[in-house]
Amino acid sequence: MATKAHCAYCFEVLVASFESRQPLSLSQVEDLWTAQNGHEEEEDTPDTNDEDNELESSTSRVPAISRLLDSDTPASNSSSSSLTSSTQPSTSSSSTSLSSRSAISPSDSYPLFVTWNTISPRNTHQKTLRGCIGTFKPLPLEHGLADYALTSAFEDTRFPPIPASQLSQLQCCVTLLTNFSNPTKDVMAWEVGKHGIKISFKFQGRNLGATYLPDVAKEQGWTREEALISLMRKAGWSGRKDEWRKVAAAMELITYEGKKVDLGYAEFKEWRDRVGK
Repeated sequence: MATKAHCAYCFEVLVASFESRQPLSLSQVEDLWTAQNGHEEEEDTPDTNDEDNELESSTSRVPAISRLLDSDTPASNSSSSSLTSSTQPSTSSSSTSLSSRSAISPSDSYPLFVTWNTISPRNTHQKTLRGCIGTFKPLPLEHGLADYALTSAFEDTRFPPIPASQLSQLQCCVTLLTNFSNPTKDVMAWEVGKHGIKISFKFQGRNLGATYLPDVAKEQGWTREEALISLMRKAGWSGRKDEWRKVAAAMELITYEGKKVDLGYAEFKEWRDRVGK
């Protein structure tokens, strides 16, 4: 699964871009994070059988905008995640154990999403989406996290680019995607709070598709039907709400899993200041 060190690396890449310097490598961040904070996050291994589980760059980077343009689905509304690749990862890549630092390396490849939220200074439980983009194509973590940390911060077309002045308000969330299912026509074959869902369908001669990460439906308090209707709207469907099942009859659904891990800027900065000293 994703770790707080992965979130710290995303912050490191973002801050380095503002400071016009090379960021620490992912391996350096992981080693320094462990040295300062220990292995406490490894205890939180996801249980994929528990439906109540809360599943949820530098100049050399590949321009992520090209993947956005190649996608079947554009960026989405503020309660959701953006989709940048319709490619389903191979089973061998997506089912790898993510339970420990030793079981995953910066060169391992995973589909992933990076989310930036802003946290209200008056209410730390109140957060607002500021950018979220990811890919279903397995990428080496070193490259993928760096790429999408910046892409979701600067290239999510729903929002203006994140300025350096907003750093103190940011929260970073990383989700590594695993356990992809085969495509199914049964659009209700998934569990709220456990599965992310990716749909594809035709409407008025257009091929449409969109995704919600595993945490979205649970956080929004949606039923499966409510989540599907919202996701269809996100994909571009403009039909009548009471006719969604007619469209869904020819819809294809893929499920996946992944626990979202988050880190606030204050925690990152405290760690980074200690490392700097």
